[in-house]
Amino acid sequence: MPEPTLIQGLLGPTNTGKTHRAVERMLEHATGMIGLPLRLLAREVYDRVSTRVGEGRVALMTGEEKRIPPRPDYWVCTVEAMPLDLAVDFLAVDEIQLAAHPQRGHVFTDRLLHARGEKETWFLGSDTATPVLSELVPTAKISGAPRFSKLSAAETVPLARVPRRSAVVAFSMEQVYELAERLRVLRGGTAVVLGALSPRARNAQVAMFQSGEVDYLVATDAIGMGLNLDVRHVAFASLRKFDGRVARELDAAELGQIAGRAGRHLQDGSFSALSPHVIPGEVRAQIESQRFAPLRKVVWRSSELDFGTVASLTASLKTPVPRRILTRVSQAEDEAALAALLQRADVRERATSESRVALLWEVCTVPDFRRLLFEDHVGQLASVFVELCDHGRLRADFVRAGVAPLEDLTGDVDTLVARIASVRTWTYLANRPSWLDAAARWQEHTRALEDQLSDALHARLVQRFVDEPAPRANAAPRPRRRLTEAETKPVDPRHPFAALKGLRASLAPKEPESTASPTAWMESLIDAPHPRFTLNGKAQVVLVPEAEVLARLVAGSSVTLPDVHLETSPSLAALGGGARARLLRRLVAWSRDEVSALLEPVEAAAGEAVDAAWWRGLRHQLAQGLGCALTAEVDGVLADPAAVDREALAARGLVLGARVVFARALLSPEAVARRVTLVRVRYGAGVRAPASGAASMAAEPGVSPRAYLAMGYPVMGGRAVRADVVERIAAACVTEDGRRSPFAAWLGCGAREAAAVVAAIAPQVSERAPAV
Repeated sequence: MPEPTLIQGLLGPTNTGKTHRAVERMLEHATGMIGLPLRLLAREVYDRVSTRVGEGRVALMTGEEKRIPPRPDYWVCTVEAMPLDLAVDFLAVDEIQLAAHPQRGHVFTDRLLHARGEKETWFLGSDTATPVLSELVPTAKISGAPRFSKLSAAETVPLARVPRRSAVVAFSMEQVYELAERLRVLRGGTAVVLGALSPRARNAQVAMFQSGEVDYLVATDAIGMGLNLDVRHVAFASLRKFDGRVARELDAAELGQIAGRAGRHLQDGSFSALSPHVIPGEVRAQIESQRFAPLRKVVWRSSELDFGTVASLTASLKTPVPRRILTRVSQAEDEAALAALLQRADVRERATSESRVALLWEVCTVPDFRRLLFEDHVGQLASVFVELCDHGRLRADFVRAGVAPLEDLTGDVDTLVARIASVRTWTYLANRPSWLDAAARWQEHTRALEDQLSDALHARLVQRFVDEPAPRANAAPRPRRRLTEAETKPVDPRHPFAALKGLRASLAPKEPESTASPTAWMESLIDAPHPRFTLNGKAQVVLVPEAEVLARLVAGSSVTLPDVHLETSPSLAALGGGARARLLRRLVAWSRDEVSALLEPVEAAAGEAVDAAWWRGLRHQLAQGLGCALTAEVDGVLADPAAVDREALAARGLVLGARVVFARALLSPEAVARRVTLVRVRYGAGVRAPASGAASMAAEPGVSPRAYLAMGYPVMGGRAVRADVVERIAAACVTEDGRRSPFAAWLGCGAREAAAVVAAIAPQVSERAPAV
């Protein structure tokens, strides 16, 4: 593959806008892909990009979630899920310092060595990766930027004195729950963010914090990788974490990555430890200055694996490193799974051919989402491999037996988190279409199940950490104890303690009877298919089939980018600010897709010229006119007649006329009605629409000619004339019998008005004007 024209390394501390700049740069290209370190971050960037350009142009690819529209221009992925066989103009990889991560680093190193865009490539991350990037990608032009805001150390504080808009960071789920319980007692409520949360549950929790419904966030280090939060202070509840093998102290760079979440954009932030912990002075200084020791080694594994036999596969996985800066991966989960599976006779006796060995390796790459006993994970992988070998597919009964126990929406927070993790495994398997019959159906089923569990989990989190009445201020929070099997058995009513047990049961916290809630209803809309919404003639977004008005379009930055305002219906009034914000994002993305669908005839006309400079300029002009532009205003981009195949464009429905350029399909009565709705949003509800199929109408004083052009009726001589009629008149005026043409009849107006229209069109008509 030829070397890209530009490889850019954008390295620096947190809050320098690196990811934002990469996304903006990607959108300047016709096609692009960005790889991100977390599924949660990929979903956040997907939401941001789809809000800008519509969901129809953006694909989301993670291990468990694939949203791929028919013709996506942009791909938002986790780094592991990037489809590197796909050619895109722009490619970016975020957080490249993770190339030093003992488990995942080899994937990031591989992207540094092999992932490239056709025109431009960006590598983003901490400036600790500077020496690594310089050696592995010597042609990269490395630049950096200072933080937008100041990050300052604060004194150690107790939990009761943590300032508002703080994120309290712990490194175990148990500690997160304990801190959240204490904050509920002390401050009335908190949101919770764990790496184990699904994007849906995480987004619902973060939305409560972002909207101000709660002023505190308790999180694991899942917030450390680029998630954008309105956090002013980060408080560390611990300075140690269990990394999967041992409990160890966090180094300064790890603490700095998390502390850097405080103070976003131009707002200063601070960090501290919770008492009794103290951040050492030299570490505080490093975090404040955001200067950390540079990386000297990154993790590597050969991407050229030999599937001839299990022995050759194992040997190829242990290929020695080719460069001194590389160190071979030693903690890869998939290699550990392979070694464990090869200890099983049922696996060894089936892994006897190249295709079976390759299949075994694919099975080993299924992530351990549940994080229970490793032996339990290996057992599940073994059953999947045996099923695939013996039956060629994961049979419906096999999948159903695994999924059915997870369809229970009751239980406490831990139970629901565990079920979501298990569902993620089945979703991952369902996203291997060659492994399942009816894979699309199972993908839909497991995704819907994860959504239902996520809604139930969000409800439990709110109930436990926000909604429950707080006990006395001086009462210490008491950890909940699960009842033993003996305690849950029915008691003989004659037993002396039967009444006491009944009283205890009546005082115990009740599980919600149903997960149905206004928030759950809203969540169902966020991922609903587009036909659930429609736009009426009043520019209102209406829910189908309920006919409930959810929102209305209002003037935005251009006619193609309207803003959306939520209405104050009873259903929406019951939502909190965070839920409303997420629904609003969904409807903005939907509105972008509506505009894109309207302009599809313009996009379809491009043909092979889709990447040509003249086409990009013409497309922009046509988009601003909703499929119509004045020829005089696009002459500059069409200056080279040899580059523009007018006949081919006309065959695809795009007319490059003497006075107007227009898409024929967008002059139908239905298309004009949709254009009128967008025009009224931009230029005012009082703009009069043409009668269905009308050739022209009087242009009203005070209405911008741009409004009529966007309806497909450019103003000529005081009348708004349909674009194809303009060109019909222009063509007649260059013929010898043009003076005898029935212009008034064509226009549907009086002779004097017709004369004014013809006078406006005819003087500037070239003799080379094509017939229409």
